Amino acid sequence: MRIFDPHIHMSSRTTDDYERMAAAGVRAVVEPAFWLGQPRTGPGSFTDYFDSLVGWEPFRAAQFGIRHHATIALNPKEANDPRCRPVLDLLPRYLEKDGVVAVGEVGYDAMTPEEDEVFAAQLALAIEHGLPALVHTPHRDKERGAERSLAVVAESGIDPGRVALDHLNEVTVAGAREAGVWLGFSIYPDTKMSPDRMVAILRRFGLERVLVNSAADWGRSDPLLTRWTAEAMLTDGFTADDVDRVMWRNPVEFYGQSGRLDLSETGSADATFAGNSILRGGS
Repeated sequence: MRIFDPHIHMSSRTTDDYERMAAAGVRAVVEPAFWLGQPRTGPGSFTDYFDSLVGWEPFRAAQFGIRHHATIALNPKEANDPRCRPVLDLLPRYLEKDGVVAVGEVGYDAMTPEEDEVFAAQLALAIEHGLPALVHTPHRDKERGAERSLAVVAESGIDPGRVALDHLNEVTVAGAREAGVWLGFSIYPDTKMSPDRMVAILRRFGLERVLVNSAADWGRSDPLLTRWTAEAMLTDGFTADDVDRVMWRNPVEFYGQSGRLDLSETGSADATFAGNSILRGGS
């Protein structure tokens, strides 16, 4: 089994996590730029962060045969801080980097006028640089947030097939599917989706344009939840080819639109998966 996690915040994870992920069959990841928990106070801290996403993290991942790519953006939460607005002027420099495969995460946190402006500006950058866009739907008032996100996407003129609307759930998936965007689902304890809920959505809506990610970050999360979802699919009767489509071919197709996806020299360590204590944090 080969897995491509299309949304995981490896800056928040240990090197041991890379080792566990490689053993579970994860061969490629995309790490979106996001809010780090502690508010940043100026553009310089973003420069250091973006540099780590295109430099240090690919190096860490490569030690375990995992290809690391990034998406770059001013995240929705910090779009509300006027001290961070100059980051928009930094983005074109990073959107030309080889390992950057989309603009993201963009979208909404609290659905403020400031977020409206920054969201629209970054979709324009995606069009200008020929990149897909990864859109974050808000954690609160998700249905209205998803609807508003789709309206901004439509107004921007970007091809909906170059947009992934992420953190969807049972309430928001139908509207996103109708709009023609890619459907992103985060398998994340307590606050987002579970493997069983994801399998039920796949049964109802099919496999086309579906991206399944762990969104693992500094919160209570698990970077192996893509693997557990794949196992749940097989248990429910999906074929190995179905799993490969969702967990590998779909993210390759979406991010491949950037023209920068490099999946050479990816590892193949999943043979050690069964019974390997490292996967569940054992010693």
